[in-house]
Amino acid sequence: MLGLFCYIYFMIIETLYKHFLECTSVCTDTRKIEKDCLFIALKGDNFNGNKFATLALESGAKYCIIDEKEFAKDERYLLVDDVLETLQQLATYHRTQLNIPIIALTGSNGKTTTKELINAVLSKRYKTSATQGNLNNHIGVPLTLLKMNETIEIGIVEMGANHPKEIELLCKIARPDYGLITNFGKAHLEGFGSLEGVIKAKSELYEFLAKHHKTIFVNENDPTQVKQTLNYENVYKFGLRTSSDTMLELIKSQPFVTLKYNDSEIQSQLAGTYNFNNIGVAIAVGSYFEVNNEAIINAIENYTPTNNRSQILKKGSNTIIMDAYNANPTSMLAALENFNQLQQDDKILFLGDMFELGETAESEHQFIVDYLEKNKLGDVYLIGKNFYKTTTVNSDRIKKFEAFEDLKSHFNSKDIENSFLLIKGSRGMALERVLDIL
Repeated sequence: MLGLFCYIYFMIIETLYKHFLECTSVCTDTRKIEKDCLFIALKGDNFNGNKFATLALESGAKYCIIDEKEFAKDERYLLVDDVLETLQQLATYHRTQLNIPIIALTGSNGKTTTKELINAVLSKRYKTSATQGNLNNHIGVPLTLLKMNETIEIGIVEMGANHPKEIELLCKIARPDYGLITNFGKAHLEGFGSLEGVIKAKSELYEFLAKHHKTIFVNENDPTQVKQTLNYENVYKFGLRTSSDTMLELIKSQPFVTLKYNDSEIQSQLAGTYNFNNIGVAIAVGSYFEVNNEAIINAIENYTPTNNRSQILKKGSNTIIMDAYNANPTSMLAALENFNQLQQDDKILFLGDMFELGETAESEHQFIVDYLEKNKLGDVYLIGKNFYKTTTVNSDRIKKFEAFEDLKSHFNSKDIENSFLLIKGSRGMALERVLDIL
């Protein structure tokens, strides 16, 4: 019976795959339809893609995959039991046909920056394809794989998760040959429950790679990574130790990370000591895949952060570290410690709430406030309901605002000039809006 089921399954996927190969691309949004694309009619809490299948075809799609029979009108409507599962199965089947190495990465902080650095390095020698933006979940990973074609030599897949077993699922879909974890931090505690839960969930990538005798890149500067991979084979190590396969040395991190690799000094455009490890990963991967030193150095030195990730901006007479793409207790503390080291006068901090912390939200926000009380980093502006609930002693230096509009009103008659600013908060806080009130 199982054999019959498998036979039928492969017949369906193979048929769908033939249709996929006839298409120019894959699309899930009728506002972004490309001519002769394959439309995937996904469902969400507030939308049903099946209802847009006809519009997709009228807009230029060649086929559409749907899972509600009443919307099927002709042979262009490919009816399946579940559109999301089919998307994932189609991506996995496509991955097996590609026959290229896939590098997977996950972690609590720095995933996207690390992915972009790896891509910058490897693209110096290979034709690469990497996750776009943060398309790193159960939908984004399949779409990333389906974008790769026969011209690609190495694929780079970012994997995100906020619950246990999600990385395990993404590994089954992408079937990576290589992998790394940027770090283990206090992110998505609402879903993982604790730091120990984060470590266990992220390590699902290690478990998959070890089970299939694949290669793991390990940062020897991180004791947790070393501990989690002690009993694994095929481990490629990088870090400060002389025993590392790729040895690196941090020279300075202010204002930008400068490091030494193979007797060469590399001057990056990334701020913060925490980015030393992100750069180290990219150098290690490049070295493993035999990208020459000159190309690696060129890639790192010319990489410029974007999308509010550790960006250094100038606005009038002010210099700004814009790190408002996301935040959790680990990344927030790292950003504060780095800001504390800066030898600058007139420092100002705009810090927004950290999301998805569950029952730990109150204590984690108070921990950050306590750090700010003990370390005089400059004038502090805290924005958000969680920070607003915290207890502060120095209300002259640390000011709290329940909503962004309250902060905006405060600055209607106040100018900021000749200052060094840090802007940090979770994506939902949209703290890039601070730039508009400077």
